Amino acid sequence: METCKQRVGGAASKRCGKIRISGLALFLPTACLLAIFLSQKSGNEPNKTPAAAAAFDNALGLVLTQQKGESPTDRGISQLQQRIREGRNVELWLDRLGWAFVAKARESFDPGFYKLAEQCARSIELRNPQSQEAMLLRAHVLQNLHRFKESETLARCLVQQRGLSFDYGLLGDALMEQGKLNDAVEAYQRMMNLKPDLRAYARAAHMRWLKGDLEGAIEAMQLAVSAASPQDAESAAWVNTRLATYLFYAGKFNEAEQRCALALSLQNNYPPTLLLQGRILLRQSRFGEAVDALQNAVKLNPLPEYQWTLAEALRAAGKENEASEVEAQLCQRGASSDPRTLALYLATRHESPETALRLARAELESRSDVFTHDALAWSLAAAGKLTEAHTEMQRALVEGTQDARLFFHAGIIASQAGQPADAECWLRKASELSHLLLPSERNELLNAVAGGAGKKASATSNPPKTFSLGPNTARKTQPKT
Repeated sequence: METCKQRVGGAASKRCGKIRISGLALFLPTACLLAIFLSQKSGNEPNKTPAAAAAFDNALGLVLTQQKGESPTDRGISQLQQRIREGRNVELWLDRLGWAFVAKARESFDPGFYKLAEQCARSIELRNPQSQEAMLLRAHVLQNLHRFKESETLARCLVQQRGLSFDYGLLGDALMEQGKLNDAVEAYQRMMNLKPDLRAYARAAHMRWLKGDLEGAIEAMQLAVSAASPQDAESAAWVNTRLATYLFYAGKFNEAEQRCALALSLQNNYPPTLLLQGRILLRQSRFGEAVDALQNAVKLNPLPEYQWTLAEALRAAGKENEASEVEAQLCQRGASSDPRTLALYLATRHESPETALRLARAELESRSDVFTHDALAWSLAAAGKLTEAHTEMQRALVEGTQDARLFFHAGIIASQAGQPADAECWLRKASELSHLLLPSERNELLNAVAGGAGKKASATSNPPKTFSLGPNTARKTQPKT
């Protein structure tokens, strides 16, 4: 196995292509932590003078509020708070407290801790307006609150001022979420060159998957797993879950289950792992077990993606009333917690197409990756705007991401738009990856295939178009025929 020169984009992309991985405490989207703000407000922004800084204690008072809990992270937070109260090296301990709150947010899936981390950055800035540590902490918080453009601005400042490995990783994350994959790869390459570690390996893996290189993604994530430390159980659980996800995509179900078990041994009842475990059980038609896993996941992390999957499992298990209750909660809160997934859900269920379209358009203003373009395309199709839907779908497919939902949507949109050859190709590709779809999506895919979508095409019909990945290369996005 190469450890110095391994490709991020695989053979698909020469320009995007080579991140040398010789190694993300993973701040990918993977997302799932969203912008939920504490109800407490710190008031008007003070003038950043020494006098104002001394008088302004709202931010400091907030971060020094005693936290409940007995985990190692909770105990660490309490110890850092005490050091700050002692009044020595306050900036240093505020910075460490901010990152402790970040760790708590990742551990607990409570985004309110990101706002506490932001208050730590604010407290540092009141004492030192030019603090690079405060800038990094604030930029990381903005990234996790899906304020990607603001995060990019701060990350660029950090790269220009000092250019540490973590600075380039943060910049790459912000660029990736905005769909600027070529620029993101360049940032990640600089990160890898400076410090090949778990963070860099996992970012390389995610980029390879986005570029359609699943085998390369598995290889890179295996390196991330090997670089994980049991002392950081949450990060170790995360990379094992991501590796299990890629193995599941590749149809290696036994290996995926083994990785899930390992992740749960590192971090008991870890929601991302429980979500994936539920999806694997759904694929195996073990509906009761899937419901159990997914109910635990939703209890700990009630985001729309989790709720949608649970509702599908409940319905498959014959629990229609419970499924409807979960879906009602999804619709009630999804617009604030994850508008993109709610838009996808509404468009898939053929409900409130205007709402789905509004949510997807708004999401695209801050997040323009392939999955947001897909959500907009699917919402446009649900609203009957097929020409626009087709255009957006091309943007979703341009990077070559091998994703069943993307192919499924592309096939249905092509069929509705009167492009049977394209529809047949995309639906065939979706069928090859149908284990990744939710039960209702698989049923709709089967109905579309059984209904002959695309089969009226002549043998000379044009295949889907070729899309450029950059000035030096191109990727054919059509599935093999």
